[in-house]
Parts: sequence; C-alpha cells; structure tokens
Amino acid sequence: MIDLIDRVLDFVTGRQPPAATSFDEKLEIAVAALMVEAARMDNTFDDAERRTIERLLAVKFHLAPDEAHRLVVQAEEAVRKSTQYFPFTHRILESMDTEERVGLIEMLWKVAYADGVLDPHEDMLVRRIAGLIYVPDRDRGLARRRALEKLAAAGVSVPKPD
Repeated sequence: MIDLIDRVLDFVTGRQPPAATSFDEKLEIAVAALMVEAARMDNTFDDAERRTIERLLAVKFHLAPDEAHRLVVQAEEAVRKSTQYFPFTHRILESMDTEERVGLIEMLWKVAYADGVLDPHEDMLVRRIAGLIYVPDRDRGLARRRALEKLAAAGVSVPKPD
C-alpha cells in the first residue's frame, strides 16, 4: 500500500517522471511478467525456471541473453509493483493476435513445467491467464500438450501429455 502511495506522490509532485516506455517494450514486459508470475506461483523461482523464461523471451523477442536477463529483472519489478494481471493481459490483448496468445499460453506451460512438476497454483494461473486473454479451453489444452512434448524432447522430465 505504501508503495502505491509513493508512486502516486512521485507522479503528482513530479519527484519522478513516469518512465517512457515504448509500446513493444511494454508488451515484452507484460509477457515476461506473466511468465515470472507463473514461475513464482509455487513459491519458488528456481534457476531452471529463470533459464526457461530467459530462453523463451530471447526467442520470442529476438533478444541477446543479457537483454533477456534484464527483461526478467524488469518483469520481476513489475510483478512486485502490481496487484493484478489486468495491465499485463490488457497489453497482450492490444498487441497479440489469437495465434500469438495461444503461443504465449504454450510458453506459460513450459515455465510451469520447467522444474518437472506442475503445482496446482501454476495450473490455476495458466488457466486464469488463458481466460483473461481469450484463449479457448481447447487451444489451451493443445498448447499444454505441445509444451509437454517439447519439454520431453529437450530431456526435461515431465508427465506424458494427455
């Protein structure tokens, strides 16, 4: 709560101007923030999850490894400052078509399974995000299957797809 008050005061008093962020950068942060949130849902954010997120972001947004790392750090800060998913899901709805949103859900499944286990909270989050960005249940299920198949092919121990 104090953080929110400080941010409002910073804006109103001009102590700190609002950050100038490009449209694409906002999309990158929104996608990364949802991935970070997926990784944190089981109360751990381990190296395997961090590496998975950085690799997925590097491929999705054509980033160098250090840029992907910085993006994850920015996303962690954005998640800490936000109490809801709306700013992130709204940016995604504005910027991504249906196919890209389904691809994002597939990436979220990869993050959720990066440690080899799907926590019920991770499952709930991916389902909730899919609903918020209008990805139908069928497409969400197919994205999960593809993610599991790709992780298994990469040598990650995951359950067999349904």
